[in-house]
Amino acid sequence: MATWTIATLEHNVADGGVTVAHWRVTEVDGDYSASAYGTCGFTYDASSPDFTPYDQLTQDQVLGWCWANGVDKDGIEASLAANINDQKNPTTADGVPW
Repeated sequence: MATWTIATLEHNVADGGVTVAHWRVTEVDGDYSASAYGTCGFTYDASSPDFTPYDQLTQDQVLGWCWANGVDKDGIEASLAANINDQKNPTTADGVPW
């Protein structure tokens, strides 16, 4: 199962509006693991009734924003699962025969 976290948020100090979220996702299967890291930018309207300032946000809320704004949750998780599968079942190797 993939574990998603928000590593940090960039925000406007004056009004608490978040402009960038830095996210990380990790998939672990026994001894195998894969991870990805990225950012997602936002444009906010501090006068909107739906505005939530920085100090009132939850990680789940910000992850939802990321997934709604172009971060392909399912695609990234599938890529991590494929990476782990490749680790378990390699099709290439390196080294020397001696």
